[in-house]
Amino acid sequence: MSTNTNATPRLILGSRGSPLALIQTHEARDRLIAAWPELGAPGAIAIEVIKTTGDAVRDRPLAELGGKGLFIKEIEHALTDGRIDAAVHSMKDMETTMAIGTDLVAVLPREDPRDAFISLIADRIDTLPVGAKIGTASVRRGAWVLNQRPDLEVVLFRGNVDTRLRKLEAGEAAATFLAIAGLNRLGLADRATRIMALDEMLPSVSQGAIGIQTRDGKASARDADIRRWIAGLDHQSSRTAVTAERAMLATLDGSCRTPIAGHARLSGDRLTLDGAVLSLDGRIRHDATETGPTSDPEALGRAVGEALLARCGRGFLAS
Repeated sequence: MSTNTNATPRLILGSRGSPLALIQTHEARDRLIAAWPELGAPGAIAIEVIKTTGDAVRDRPLAELGGKGLFIKEIEHALTDGRIDAAVHSMKDMETTMAIGTDLVAVLPREDPRDAFISLIADRIDTLPVGAKIGTASVRRGAWVLNQRPDLEVVLFRGNVDTRLRKLEAGEAAATFLAIAGLNRLGLADRATRIMALDEMLPSVSQGAIGIQTRDGKASARDADIRRWIAGLDHQSSRTAVTAERAMLATLDGSCRTPIAGHARLSGDRLTLDGAVLSLDGRIRHDATETGPTSDPEALGRAVGEALLARCGRGFLAS
């Protein structure tokens, strides 16, 4: 399904169909038009909405379905098949390996990476009643909560932002967590009861970042033009931070079954990466922090990943 009826667009962007995904894709489109005025003509950019398995099946944890890549698999197929020219993703949904013949060409300026605590009965985790239910589909958030409050019960919350907020209002849980980046983009920041500090809940790798994936540009002159347009949107400091976090995740060989968190922050020409891995029940948590030059974020990510592996061992991650 396309949101543009022009028969010959110069560029077709692929996107999930959720309100948040479309807002992110519209941001990418608007940035493209601002950077390349020739793309501002009516119908020059089309948006193709692609339904993913992750969106279609909402009654089971992602781990049972095959992983977070289920939010991008069909979009990647559309890209490699030539149905779309570029794919717009939430970076936290992307696995560390991408489809053959494709590249991550741009990372847009990153939004606030932190998590928002949302509750109608408490102002923070500490004030929730004993045994209260926490609704989340994230093993990271669930483990982090149980690390602080082992008395709480984690229950599955799947669906888009509005769906999760309705479940909370219906009393299916006492609290939930959402990325404040998504709430900001949807104009729902006022629904956040509290924004979690980074030392209270370390974010998901790449949370708050939007990435744009294209074909590698070797197939045609048109693909080369598309890469040139998209590359003009790349935000260097956001890409640097995301690259370090994803290198850590790749070193840990993490999946949606593993509670892994990571956040990189820049200060001048130095980059600091905090990483953590937890057991699913939250009882065990391992942390690592390293600092290195911004010129080699992948090396920093690998160093933090290796430090975490030295603390926990691969058997911990596998279990």
